[in-house]
Amino acid sequence: MTRKTDILMIDPMSAEFNEQLGSPFHLHPFSTIEALGALAERIEGVTTGGGSGLPRPIMDALPNLKVISVNGVGYDKVDLDECRRRGIRLATAQGVLTDDVADMAIGLMLDTVRGITASDRFVRAGQWGKAPVPNSWTLKGKKLGIAGFGAIGKAVAKRAAAFDMTIAYFSSREQPDTPHYPFYPELRVLVEWADVLVLCVAGGARSYHMIDHAILEALGPSGFLINVARGTVVDEAALLKALQDGTIRGAGLDVFEQEPHVPEAFYGLDNVVLQAHRASSTVETRHAMGRLVFDNLAAFFQGEPLLTPVL
Repeated sequence: MTRKTDILMIDPMSAEFNEQLGSPFHLHPFSTIEALGALAERIEGVTTGGGSGLPRPIMDALPNLKVISVNGVGYDKVDLDECRRRGIRLATAQGVLTDDVADMAIGLMLDTVRGITASDRFVRAGQWGKAPVPNSWTLKGKKLGIAGFGAIGKAVAKRAAAFDMTIAYFSSREQPDTPHYPFYPELRVLVEWADVLVLCVAGGARSYHMIDHAILEALGPSGFLINVARGTVVDEAALLKALQDGTIRGAGLDVFEQEPHVPEAFYGLDNVVLQAHRASSTVETRHAMGRLVFDNLAAFFQGEPLLTPVL
């Protein structure tokens, strides 16, 4: 009988995909490095989430690792240099979650600017008829700055155009396929211009705390921040203070620095909308992501090209 390829799962996947992966593969949920024991030498593939990545100590414990398949688009928590050195291939679920993440960005923007969940709390608290109904702000005519103009950033722009917003972007380079949107090579200049700033940048060292106190001050007391990127992109302490003292008007956050921990000081603020890193959490997209994780592994071990390679 042919030995099944051993795959280490850093994050759990649904039973459906465990069954699919378990067909040509022998799946092993990760607990601790010590618990791997002799199995560590047999592991040839890893599945993981973008938020978990593959911590270097685990990678170092797997001498025969050949491929990593990420159930997400982020790979900032995978050591790319070490992957290159060891010839480890890397694939992500790029392409299948773009629309849902862009939808969440628009949803957070609508909620934050129009005060939808804040008004929900107002009604549930029995305040309607007892206190003035809070006003919100309109989206039409607002200036939207998008930081990070890859597939998700462009999908956000496409949706925001329907609200008659004026759109511009910051990116590592100008995007020649979107000449109708102004390009700002400096983030601070874009932020000073924008009423709403949506973050769609990749995580990692380059973007760590790129949204700091100075950038929040530049966004200003009528500005809104929306983050569907990575929690590490924002200096969370600076953002919390900015929301508390009115440095900015509001924020919509799908991601946090130390997930799943969220600073409790956010809970009492009516000018912030909080989500549990669920921009891609729809039944349809999670199905497609899981399928792609499986298909990338299957392709690799059948000697075929990865479907969505990073390395």
